[in-house]
Amino acid sequence: PEVEFPRIVVVGRGGDARNLLAAPDVLQSQRVRFYETTRGGDITYHGPGQLVGYPIVHLGEGRRDVRKYVTALEEVLIRTVAEYGITAARVDWRRGIWVGNEKIAAIGVRIARWVTSHGFALNVNTNLEHFRLITPCGIHGSGVTSIARMTGRAVPLDDVREIVAVKFAEIFER
Repeated sequence: PEVEFPRIVVVGRGGDARNLLAAPDVLQSQRVRFYETTRGGDITYHGPGQLVGYPIVHLGEGRRDVRKYVTALEEVLIRTVAEYGITAARVDWRRGIWVGNEKIAAIGVRIARWVTSHGFALNVNTNLEHFRLITPCGIHGSGVTSIARMTGRAVPLDDVREIVAVKFAEIFER
């Protein structure tokens, strides 16, 4: 399933709450809530204009490889943004997909009994100013971007949702 979140900041089980830069009163004034979660990864922002996908997949025999699963999710997103003329890539030791030194999609998964949950957040028309409330993914010296910023126009979430579904079906052979 995919969802569009209200404005929230989420820290994963491996995250560091010190990567939350905003004081509680700042979060409250911007109507941004803070949550801790059981997914992997550090800290991220979710909000309107962002496509968040939580694939639920059983990684059966022969597919029980967390790294391959995450790499496949990244490939889905790389192929999705390519449909908008954006060249994104993986960066060694940094999960998600990147356009230069800017992250356009974050990945944080949880796998229990080889069933996946949580997933990805692709910045489509996201208000990138809200990322100033955190150190995104705990990585200093990098930025964030979106499909809208890279293309110079707002992009309908429904269109991106359809492309993600097609690319997911291709990559996961479903």
